[in-house]
Amino acid sequence: METASILIVDDENAIVKMLELMLKKEGFQKIFIAHTAHDALSVIEKQKIDIIILDVMLPDGSGFDLCPKIRQISSAYIIFLTAKVSDLDVLTGFATGGDDYVTKPFNPLEIGARIKAYLRRKSSGAVELTNFHTKRYDFGRFIVDEGAGELIVNDEVIACPTQVFLLLLYFCKHPNMVHSKAKLLDAVWGFDHFVDENTVSVHIRRIRERIEKDPSHPEFLLTVRGLGYKLVKGNER
Repeated sequence: METASILIVDDENAIVKMLELMLKKEGFQKIFIAHTAHDALSVIEKQKIDIIILDVMLPDGSGFDLCPKIRQISSAYIIFLTAKVSDLDVLTGFATGGDDYVTKPFNPLEIGARIKAYLRRKSSGAVELTNFHTKRYDFGRFIVDEGAGELIVNDEVIACPTQVFLLLLYFCKHPNMVHSKAKLLDAVWGFDHFVDENTVSVHIRRIRERIEKDPSHPEFLLTVRGLGYKLVKGNER
């Protein structure tokens, strides 16, 4: 039986029932429902939520507007669910704090597969931690604590969405190496769905906004023109 808690945020009852039925068949029992942005925040404030399926169009606002508010109180894995399909909409979803994106109409089993893939990646990270005992990565200005799932910048814990944290953690485990966008997509996202190379650029920017003094002139997470990105110590440019 799956132990992850999942919140479905959608005002269409048919979609909610379909997703709830699928998730229960897949073994998920901790399922919460919200039909509005207001109700979603209320649930998240009261419950420990691991995964959020978030519709973009809600009766009292946009999921894109709701996502940053969620990020202030939760690091849950957020899957946007919407009929919008343009590249700008997809990038907006990632930029506001989302981790994944599914367009309507959809097969509910696809969402179940993505959730399980995320949980497998999260679980394999825990196994790797146990085997190699690499819990903290200290870069001076910031520390990534793998065991606690925390990013600490200047002694302050900084909120970090799941996919942003996993990407930063991957860089920390492979410092001073150049990683192409394609390699990062394969290593961090790890399964086929709508994620293109622009997604990496958005997440790189989100990392820099957290770890760099000046995100436009990075000292740690550097761009290697034509090749990709690498993470270095501040004095190892």
